[in-house]
Amino acid sequence: MTLGDTLKGMVGLDPTGHADPDMKAVLDALKSLEPKPIARCTVAEARQQPTIADAVRKLMTDPAFSARPSLELEAVRTQDFVIPGAMGGNPARLYTPQGEGPFPVILYFHGGGWVMGNLDTYDATPRSMAAQSRALVVSAHYRQAPEHRLPAAHDDAFAAWRWVVDNAAILGGVPSQIAVMGESAGGNLAINVSIRARDAGFRLPMHQALIYPVVSNNIVSISYEENRNAKPLNKAMMLWFVENVINDRNDLTSPLIDVVSADLSGLPPTVVVTAGIDPLRSDGEKLVHKLQVAGVPVEHRNYRGATHEFFGTAAVVQAARDAQAFVSLAQRQAFGAAPL
Repeated sequence: MTLGDTLKGMVGLDPTGHADPDMKAVLDALKSLEPKPIARCTVAEARQQPTIADAVRKLMTDPAFSARPSLELEAVRTQDFVIPGAMGGNPARLYTPQGEGPFPVILYFHGGGWVMGNLDTYDATPRSMAAQSRALVVSAHYRQAPEHRLPAAHDDAFAAWRWVVDNAAILGGVPSQIAVMGESAGGNLAINVSIRARDAGFRLPMHQALIYPVVSNNIVSISYEENRNAKPLNKAMMLWFVENVINDRNDLTSPLIDVVSADLSGLPPTVVVTAGIDPLRSDGEKLVHKLQVAGVPVEHRNYRGATHEFFGTAAVVQAARDAQAFVSLAQRQAFGAAPL
């Protein structure tokens, strides 16, 4: 049997049956909230659908999950404010760990296909990274499609980077220790910040953490076919996101979208996290290879029984705890700190 025959046999299957038990519990909780398929939604409807974060909150009412050891994130302090974007102000949230600063700084971009998501739906990751990486985390929102199509989000992301570099000390950070991080579409924004900073001769991040990033225009990869019917992200959703963010078909070949076709030399040390049950897994794997060829130090871990969006579920999913520990260790090492 050829690979093509194998992939054809996978069409129509739901790969989430291979999820780790705790990951499956999150998916079941999400299903119980009766989300409407995003690809069948208007943009307004899509932004109102239940999220993985909602599913985690529901599971936390179950004693089997709420009794798990706490990650002790309550000590992280938050402050909401507005930072300059490319065309006006954007919401942002500062996460400050317990202890005395100044702290290293991480600029974080949330996911949501450049269309959905906000500071609240993606609160778990920056909160965890602030605690575990002992860093200030600035979670920066950005203009979203389809109201603001390519390259609006990317322009806002770079504006956020410039602002953080200029204001790190005022925030209580170490100006010489600033990293970038993002999930999914936010991972795409994060690596594009590094590329644009390099090309502009501006300060580069000292490290980048890319969590299941969107970095390729290949929608017929192995992972896209394996996970065309996956949850919470599937192939139809990705096509819906892309159609909402591009101006025309020519944008599909833009290195802003097809990052793996860009010049990746001279980028900062990188960690890449992928999930086995995720259409974007092959994107991440190809990016790792391209970074290695370009001479960029890169570490990669794939979590086979996890799905897209798993990284922020550490309150209930062990793979997320493991992934967060992997990323925070890399960040602390980049900042020159001893491991926790």
